[in-house]
Amino acid sequence: MVAGSKVNRQLLTRVAKIYDWLDSQIRQAADLAGRCDACGKCCNFGGSVSQQEPASASEEGFDHLLFVTTPEVMYFAANPGVEDMKAMPGSRCPYNISGKCSVYEHRFAGCRIFCCKGDTDFQSRLSESALKKFKSLCTEFHIPYRYTDLATALNGFVGV
Repeated sequence: MVAGSKVNRQLLTRVAKIYDWLDSQIRQAADLAGRCDACGKCCNFGGSVSQQEPASASEEGFDHLLFVTTPEVMYFAANPGVEDMKAMPGSRCPYNISGKCSVYEHRFAGCRIFCCKGDTDFQSRLSESALKKFKSLCTEFHIPYRYTDLATALNGFVGV
């Protein structure tokens, strides 16, 4: 679907390179990036603008949102292992299964950057750098730049 044309394959390869760059930056600044305990709380977006159901007390999360860009959604939808784009009717990411990310290899930039134990200034700087790279891809490949919360992106893709 998305990966059918040469241009789209080039775009998807470039998104993967941005993700590799992000992962490298995080490894190099491990003390600032923070150590993830894989608790899954960051996958609960209690402040989601598309939230239709509140998080239960047992599904504690952070008061944050995950925003994604057009190239990231295209990359996500085109990758093996993402069998179906899932709707997000509530505040929890639908790809968090039993507290673990079922699409970890293809996770979005915000998922890579955010760590509840990380330095927020480091995360902000890294996010801004990544967003510039994604926006540049949109300009280069003549695709609309959108920066929207995860629920809106997923629900729009699956037609909810």
